[in-house]
Amino acid sequence: MNMTRRLMLALTAATALAVGASGTLAADTLMVGAYPSNPPFEFKNQAGTFEGFEVDIVTEAAKRAGMTVEVADYGFQALFAATSSKRIDVAISSITITKERLASQSFTQPYYDSDMGMAAKEDSPIKTMADLKGKIVGVLSGSTGEKWAKENQQAMGFAEVKGYDTQQNSFLDLGAGRVDAVVTDIPGMEYLFVKMKGFAVRERIKTGEQYGLMMGKDHPLLEKLNTALTEMKKDGTMAAIHKKWFGSDAPADSSTVKEMPIPKA
Repeated sequence: MNMTRRLMLALTAATALAVGASGTLAADTLMVGAYPSNPPFEFKNQAGTFEGFEVDIVTEAAKRAGMTVEVADYGFQALFAATSSKRIDVAISSITITKERLASQSFTQPYYDSDMGMAAKEDSPIKTMADLKGKIVGVLSGSTGEKWAKENQQAMGFAEVKGYDTQQNSFLDLGAGRVDAVVTDIPGMEYLFVKMKGFAVRERIKTGEQYGLMMGKDHPLLEKLNTALTEMKKDGTMAAIHKKWFGSDAPADSSTVKEMPIPKA
């Protein structure tokens, strides 16, 4: 065997090993998409790294499935296309499980129960939903808050439902008087109000909403990650993550504690 042929064979073998290694790496990495401004569920810290309640959940679930996670920054609406096109395996961002979404996506069992709320400035005359007749309501585009506001716009008499790319921007406009109220998930608002002062939740909207890990329709890892969530509920890990980020114990009858089935369309 001459030197040229030996070199070619060596290079071929090295390339095969590299491809095999990268394939193994890809197979062992759970690609996660997250909306970066949704504390305490997920947000970027000063170092630019994602952290939060759902980041801890998906990281622990992946670990139990023998995988590591790589979290990428996505706008909220872009998450749905990213799971459908398989650019990511999982989307996290307090995504509500709905029948409409189950038509094109799959979800693990839920792990958080949430209501929505209407918030206004503390010094605003708006105290209840009835005060919003003829007023402008801000929402996060693509969210269930937007869906609720648009479905109830005519009945409630909202002059306009205005969509925003981030929750923070909706509250900046609320502070500036460009909208009269914001409708969105209560936990995210309450966490945001720790830093953004001058706002208050005026009315709670009971929705029965629950959050789960969103994946592409019938994703092959759905069962494995769902099993990991069940184990986390059984051994108290999920409850501990809740305590870490919300500072309180999860209600005993909540989806954070109770084992639940995979939602079906």
